[in-house]
Amino acid sequence: MRTTYTLALAAGLALSGCTTIDTIPDERIGTATLRQANGLPVGSAQLIRNGNTISVAVAVTGLTEGQHGFHLHTTGQCTAPGFTSAGGHLNPGNRTHGSLSTGGMHLGDMPNLQVGSNRSAAVQVDLQGESDAILADIFDEDGTAVVIHAGPDDYRSDPAGDAGARIACGVIEAA
Repeated sequence: MRTTYTLALAAGLALSGCTTIDTIPDERIGTATLRQANGLPVGSAQLIRNGNTISVAVAVTGLTEGQHGFHLHTTGQCTAPGFTSAGGHLNPGNRTHGSLSTGGMHLGDMPNLQVGSNRSAAVQVDLQGESDAILADIFDEDGTAVVIHAGPDDYRSDPAGDAGARIACGVIEAA
């Protein structure tokens, strides 16, 4: 009887220490309201941590149907109408732009946002790199913005993907 109890206790302790990445809850660590140049909101971006993975989740509505480039930009400012105050793409490693470039991608690169005929889209993108370094780059002294462009990113034109005008912007704030 003592052996059975000892084995059951050992098995219970071993199993209680097992955790898979699927059981770690998502933690919202940042948020941004995305606004058009006229100040109207078109959606939101959430910065999410799941274990060692940092993701950007974006949900938008009211945009034109089709593909739109969206990126993390180096400065947490969104001055309308052109949102150029957000600076260039967040690129702490000084890489070229785009998943199709030989020297890409950089931290600010993300896949195109596919807006449907209902004029809305949602996507979650995992950022590449070590989570603490990513967060340090995003929450640096001048902050970070999420910018949506009028056209699709071509994934290769350096430095910005030839995605056209900036049509929406939001500053990531710590949650």
